[in-house]
Amino acid sequence: MVNETPKSGWEQRLHETGSRLEDDLRRLVTYFNDEVVPEVRRSGTDALRAAAQELNRMAQRMDERAGRTPPPPKPEDMRKP
Repeated sequence: MVNETPKSGWEQRLHETGSRLEDDLRRLVTYFNDEVVPEVRRSGTDALRAAAQELNRMAQRMDERAGRTPPPPKPEDMRKP
């Protein structure tokens, strides 16, 4: 059995602060998992589509600068989201 001595004032405050930080961190993780992650998953496909469109524009500019004719779009590329 370990002989525990009473904690001094600063040790007690430090322990209480640590406990509050742990509670706040748990709430933050819960909020992130319940609110942020599902929203990112919902809007992730939109972000990927926007990135794909921008990459396509960049590729076209590169082709133009290199003096090449870009390939014609594929039928599935003509669809709009």
